[in-house]
Amino acid sequence: MSPRVARALAVSVLVASLSAIAVSVPISLAARARLEPGQIVVVGDPSTPRMQEVLREVEAARAAGDPLQETTGEFSIIFSAFVVILAAWIGIGVVIVWRQPSNWAGWLFIITGATFPLLSLSQALLIYGVKADPGSVPLLSLWAVLGEFGLYPIALLPLLFLLYPDGRPPSRRWRWAITGLIGGTTVALLGFVVRPGPFNNWIGDGILYENPFGIDAFARVSSVVITVGTIVALVSALSTVVAVRQRFKRSAGEERQRMRWLVFVATIAGVLFAFQWILGIGVELLAGGGDEEAPIFELLFGATAFTLVVGIPMAYLVAIFRYRLYDLDLVIRKTVQYAVLVVAFMLAGLIIVAAVPTLVFGISADADLLPTLVFGALLTAVFLWLRPRATQLANRFVYGKRATPYEVLSEFSERVGEPYSTDDVLPRMTQLVVEATGARRADVWLRVGSQLRPEASWPDVDAQATRTLDGEVIQGRDGEHAAEVRHQGELLGAITLEPAPDDPMNPAKELLVRDLAGQAGLVLRNVRLIEELRASRQRLVAAQDAERRKLERNIHDGVQQQLVALTVQMRLAEQLAERDPQKTREMLAGLQGQTNAALDDLRDLARGIYPPLLADKGLGVALTAQARKAAVPTTVEATGLGRYPQDVEAAVYFTCLEALNNTAKYAEASRATITLAQRNGSLEFTVSDDGRGFDLSQTTHGTGLQGI
Repeated sequence: MSPRVARALAVSVLVASLSAIAVSVPISLAARARLEPGQIVVVGDPSTPRMQEVLREVEAARAAGDPLQETTGEFSIIFSAFVVILAAWIGIGVVIVWRQPSNWAGWLFIITGATFPLLSLSQALLIYGVKADPGSVPLLSLWAVLGEFGLYPIALLPLLFLLYPDGRPPSRRWRWAITGLIGGTTVALLGFVVRPGPFNNWIGDGILYENPFGIDAFARVSSVVITVGTIVALVSALSTVVAVRQRFKRSAGEERQRMRWLVFVATIAGVLFAFQWILGIGVELLAGGGDEEAPIFELLFGATAFTLVVGIPMAYLVAIFRYRLYDLDLVIRKTVQYAVLVVAFMLAGLIIVAAVPTLVFGISADADLLPTLVFGALLTAVFLWLRPRATQLANRFVYGKRATPYEVLSEFSERVGEPYSTDDVLPRMTQLVVEATGARRADVWLRVGSQLRPEASWPDVDAQATRTLDGEVIQGRDGEHAAEVRHQGELLGAITLEPAPDDPMNPAKELLVRDLAGQAGLVLRNVRLIEELRASRQRLVAAQDAERRKLERNIHDGVQQQLVALTVQMRLAEQLAERDPQKTREMLAGLQGQTNAALDDLRDLARGIYPPLLADKGLGVALTAQARKAAVPTTVEATGLGRYPQDVEAAVYFTCLEALNNTAKYAEASRATITLAQRNGSLEFTVSDDGRGFDLSQTTHGTGLQGI
């Protein structure tokens, strides 16, 4: 689906839902104005066993003074509030889909939010068409079915935990939870579809609307199917909460910033639910049961529902748009910590007030205050014992299970003892520091001259800037804790960490960081050696590039220009050859001198350029290749010749080439021979030809012999 189509569809659902609410309100008001109080209407066969059973229950409740929902208006107010709130879910889903069309969480908001406007419209039309003005509403069975089964997408709400914050599950292994939740809900829905009897949603409105799909033979089977589907869906739903905790514990950096918001909502809802549960136990112990509809229970239930219904979509919006706005770690930790303490004191108080005087001392609770005073003193000691453990539990809830110092050092030692990449071990070291100390951030620095350069960070969010080193002592900045990293007394770098405001450094953490810094010395030493090797290679490459550019410039500005000038003058000599032979001979004589000068320049440039064939194959092969291109037929005799130092081979190679060049120019020879031999561990070579020869004492001009 393209983003444009997705946005159009989302907006269409929003408009349709708002229209459904707008239509249902006047219909509902008109219907309730015409209702007869306590009226019960049966649509279908009232003689079936299930219809008879439900009819008796409704009449008994009415006889006991339990009014129907449509006569009190209480349910209507609560339901209308939920309709408005969940209609806002559609708007939030539209916002998410508009920004991220592929985010399935946005579509889940839209689908679940649309169920209550659909139910509101179905309820209004059904009450009006059945009780207020019978027969006036067409397709009455359709509205009854939609109102009964249209709420089931609400069961998919736990998927919002699994898809938070980016619309994808934490990993592929959590797909079973999605399959289980959808499959279990579908199975339970099928069980309700075939179950005979009236629809459940309309009984409170005094309408016993018989299920048109119900099958009497499936009455018992449907109950089993509903139970199985509900259990599967419930287990899958609970697993989504576990997935959120696992994802939050393993997250870091930007993802952790987003995850905090949903964890905050879940924490508040969990604490409210725990208070409600503990109060229920207290009422049961002290009063032997109680009114479950007492104001405190209604308040806690409403607060829990409000936290989930409002908090979940707000967590999504904040995670997408403003996840960096607040730091919730402290709020979450303190909430868990004091919730544990309050719940513990409530339980202790219940035991003291209700159980201890009777069970331990055998007297009534109001006969003697001594047990309460004794246990009040003991409660103070319990508080001192429980508080650090509650803090530890809160830390584990927020940060996950922290590694012990031994585990941190052991894992780092194993990593260093094996072949490793510095690109892997340094980030892992910073991650270990953060996990073990609860710090917000940790960095590893490498000393380069008088500067400290960041090498690794965790979480890897914002890169640190290079710092200037002041002497041989490293100090942390702005609340940082710094530990120097040394190897054999040499300062190589440092480990710095930024403690959380509510979780400062203590001696145990400082000792752990110092021990880790001591083991990191060898690692940073290797990092420095690698950096020096990399810098050396870069210098070599830069020097080679500079030499290449210099050679190119010298050829272009020197020999190339000389050869171009020779070409022009040779063309002029060709034109003068017939008209002025004498001048042509003079010009050719000058060209010979210019050619020799160009050759000398080329020889100067060629000095130091090592031939690739000589480096690869040796003297014999390299000279044989040059002999094939020589002006005089040349034979190379080199048997049993080994390899020699590079400077020796280069000297012999270039000497032989210079000698062949002299043979071609001056000897008037018909053939030449190069002989290479190894005698007494030394390399000997000769270059001979059958030319006219020369007297060494009388040869004073030229650079050939000087070059040799």
